[in-house]
Amino acid sequence: MLVPENQSPTVAVLLPCYNEEVTIGKVVRDFKASLPQADIYVYDNNSTDRTAEIAAAAGAIVRKEPRQGKGNVIRAMFEDIDADVYVMADGDDTYPADAAPAMVDKVLEGYDMVIGDRLSSTYFQENKRPFHNFGNRLVRGSINGLFHANVTDIMTGYRAFSFTFVKTYPVLSRGFEVETEMTIHSLNNNLRLFEMPIQYRDRPEGSVSKLDTVGDGIKVMSTIFRMIREYKPLPFFGGLGAILGIIGIVLCGSVTVDFWHTGMVARFPTLIGAVMLVIAGLLLFITGIILDVMAKNDRKAFIIDANQFAMMRRQKWRRFQIWLRAKRYLSSAIFYWLICLLFHPLLSIRAICGIQLHVGTIRGRSTRNIKNFVFRER
Repeated sequence: MLVPENQSPTVAVLLPCYNEEVTIGKVVRDFKASLPQADIYVYDNNSTDRTAEIAAAAGAIVRKEPRQGKGNVIRAMFEDIDADVYVMADGDDTYPADAAPAMVDKVLEGYDMVIGDRLSSTYFQENKRPFHNFGNRLVRGSINGLFHANVTDIMTGYRAFSFTFVKTYPVLSRGFEVETEMTIHSLNNNLRLFEMPIQYRDRPEGSVSKLDTVGDGIKVMSTIFRMIREYKPLPFFGGLGAILGIIGIVLCGSVTVDFWHTGMVARFPTLIGAVMLVIAGLLLFITGIILDVMAKNDRKAFIIDANQFAMMRRQKWRRFQIWLRAKRYLSSAIFYWLICLLFHPLLSIRAICGIQLHVGTIRGRSTRNIKNFVFRER
């Protein structure tokens, strides 16, 4: 990540919350202690308790998001907030804030997303819900198998992101399945991922989970199904086509055997149905090939868009550096003029002319840079 040497990176901590009055105050204070220079954002998602009031009292920037669902909240956060590094966590005090500085450092090293890995440490000991443990294993195995990856924790809510990732990631999910969507998006586009083991702890007494084990589990599996259909169309449609084609060929084979022995086609409906299955299988396979080409073109377009976005970000920093240099020069030039004014009036007039000439040069260069930048953006 490109950050000017004399400019410290800006960090934003994102905390989506729904009825977390028991824990949100401690979570905000912990992140303020771990990342003193960061801005802490709490997005209240229609809470009916004192979540927003307690977060504001703890020093967080509190905003409202009326669209219910964690995915909707993250979408609003990514759209509204600009920073060099983003750290996302939950407001339930299950993630350690002291791991955040190391995650920020990894993003600054060049990673697109840093994943807070719960499953490699204390998750299975701390989490008292066995179906959640089973769901995590099922999701992890299916995604890693389909995308040939080795991500340990697919569904963790503790992550850090780069500016480019946040602004180029399309949030489509509305609920808790958004973490699964993030991971699949990253694997499909070959983004730079880093997993960092963290010490997970269960919710404190009095804090209630908002997860619906069955309902949210179905949503997660449907998200995986949808994204495989979109990102891996050839295996998806090709597999369906192969199944239908094999069934059709078997049925055709049985009709052919009967014809070989009797010289008659006794089961015309079976033959017609078998031929239709073979044709449907071929059509699905061809559909998979076409959609696979389109998916690859989408990945190419994503890479081009990400590169252009990174270039725009660099241009912004360069303009900022030009402004800093101009500010430093003007400060020293004004100081020089004041000294000249004290000792010799003619020298002060010459200094003023020099300042004006240099300011004109700087303005001319800045105007040309902006025009070139706008032209490249178009």
